Amino acid sequence: MKQKTYFESHLRNAIPPALIVVIVMWLVYWADFLFIFDFHKLGVLPKTIEGLKGIIFMPLIHAHSDFKHIINNSVPTFLLLTLLFYSYKDIALKVFFGSWLFTGVLVWIFATNKGSFHIGMSGVIYALAAFLFTSGVLRKYLPLQALSLFIVFLYGSLIWGIFPTTPRVSWEGHLMGMIVGVLIAIYYRSEGPQRPKYQYEIEKELGIEPPDLEGMYLEQVRQEEEAIRQQQEALRQLEEEKLNNEIKIIYHFKQDSKESEK
Repeated sequence: MKQKTYFESHLRNAIPPALIVVIVMWLVYWADFLFIFDFHKLGVLPKTIEGLKGIIFMPLIHAHSDFKHIINNSVPTFLLLTLLFYSYKDIALKVFFGSWLFTGVLVWIFATNKGSFHIGMSGVIYALAAFLFTSGVLRKYLPLQALSLFIVFLYGSLIWGIFPTTPRVSWEGHLMGMIVGVLIAIYYRSEGPQRPKYQYEIEKELGIEPPDLEGMYLEQVRQEEEAIRQQQEALRQLEEEKLNNEIKIIYHFKQDSKESEK
């Protein structure tokens, strides 16, 4: 029987929660057509008691008159949640529910009350995208940094959604979601996957003094220089002994007596 790879195992665990959220979104969207009750009133109405319930229900409500609204939110919701539960499985639920609740709270506190309800999953989408990007940058771990670049590649254009450029679009929800995602990434920066530590980092935490590599190198150089000096001294002494032991032949020239008389 073929064993599951690490990637397959984690991906299969990451897909179900993302799929459940999307299915619930569509069930609520379908229920909006079945019941007379106006579901958009379950959204956030800033600075009102009535609008507090939207903190819980806002992400599930989508405009039934605009089919593109839920379509445009379903794909990034599924993808970002899958990436979240795959890469940050230990803290994924905390990040997801934190993004859900705190985005709604900030919208209720800071958004302008113009009598309109804020609805849709887009605030949570911004929070998840901001978390995945910021967390990958903060952790300095190559796979998560690659994920950050992937998020920028797919959803870098989301940045324009935090500005009031399009009517009837909750730019305030987008902005609050992005702020929440960044803050959650900072808060959980020490939890979840971390960059593997090098040996010297572990020794430093344990209070083990690292070896003096520079001193060791200089000592090695000194020893090599000393060995060369000793070899040269030994060669010099051998040369001197050789010269001392050589047999010297000295010739003395004596002039012939007969030649001297001449």
